[in-house]
Amino acid sequence: MTDLDTAHAAMEAAPEDDTARLRFYEHLADTELFMLLGAEAEGDQIAPELFEIEDQRFALVFDREERLAEFVGRAAPYAGIPGRGLAQMLAGQGIGLALNLEVAPSAMLIPAEAVDWLVQTLSHAPDETEARLTEINAPGGLPEAVVLGLDRKLAIAAGLAKSAYLAAATYEGGATGHVLAFIDAVPGAEQALANAASEVLTFSGIEAGVMDVMFVRAADPLAAHLAKVGLRFDLPEPEKPHVSGAPGMDPAKPPKLR
Repeated sequence: MTDLDTAHAAMEAAPEDDTARLRFYEHLADTELFMLLGAEAEGDQIAPELFEIEDQRFALVFDREERLAEFVGRAAPYAGIPGRGLAQMLAGQGIGLALNLEVAPSAMLIPAEAVDWLVQTLSHAPDETEARLTEINAPGGLPEAVVLGLDRKLAIAAGLAKSAYLAAATYEGGATGHVLAFIDAVPGAEQALANAASEVLTFSGIEAGVMDVMFVRAADPLAAHLAKVGLRFDLPEPEKPHVSGAPGMDPAKPPKLR
């Protein structure tokens, strides 16, 4: 089973559990999806093969190339696109996602309204504020779902920073909370890392504001203190991206719908 299969099974087993549903959609956003195309791509322009099911239009997508091949049963053009990018491309066009139909336990129809909702949820960027830290200690009290969510989310943020530390924080004025400190973040990656941390809270069902984000250089004395008291997360080294002839496989060159 894939991660998406597991998240789907958890959602189906607890239909009233909003957190399980949120986690499924988080996995959907983070997973590379392979979309069947109606014709070969023209440059960076792609046209999804659309199907009408129950009077709604759906793009056919799979979380494994092998699953797409099994369903189609023939050579066919396709594009590999991260779920969040695919949702953004389809949003507002009345097109849903037909996921893993007939080839996986996670087979389901995701209506256009859910695609639009996912894009809106992903667009909630964290607020930028200034606050003076007075004390940093070992973390405590955060729900396990947040810690596990951070571990998974940061594992796919390969190459954006060397590591991160989760710690309890006290601010000037006495306010307390938690802070996630990224060590030696790649210049320009700060917003992406802050968004990733914010998504962990959103898709864990935790109210925003529980955890702040900061960026620290390894040579800063604060980094040494964080190493003593914080919960460490290692971000993996980036792998060389797999780039095939199919549009969308190169993350630096996202395709466009036509």
